[in-house]
Amino acid sequence: MRRNPVVPYAIIAILGVLTVVIISFVGLNQRADIQVAEEGGSEQTEESQEGETTGGDPEAVFQANCAACHGGDLSGGMGPALTTVGSTHSADEIADIIQNGIGSMPAQSQVAGEELTALSEWLSEQK
Repeated sequence: MRRNPVVPYAIIAILGVLTVVIISFVGLNQRADIQVAEEGGSEQTEESQEGETTGGDPEAVFQANCAACHGGDLSGGMGPALTTVGSTHSADEIADIIQNGIGSMPAQSQVAGEELTALSEWLSEQK
């Protein structure tokens, strides 16, 4: 008795297609969860991206949200150095830049309220 060599390949193909369909549905559910988290994430202003509470400490807010681009010591990196940003911008201007972005810097909407005020005032003192 001879087996049909196409049957095992057909079974593997069907299992592969079913796996892709299942993974796609799981991904769609995760996409919805991510969108919900992003929409609700702007309301929780006292949590950094790592989930740690910064409590309005401007240096902690900077480390959690800005240091990746501007350097942990304000010396710059991908973004410009901020060691003397206070000599060219007021606290209000800095707050506006943080909220709305400027040039290639995107808006940092996760920094708001008390954290935004503390961070912009702290940066305006860097002269």
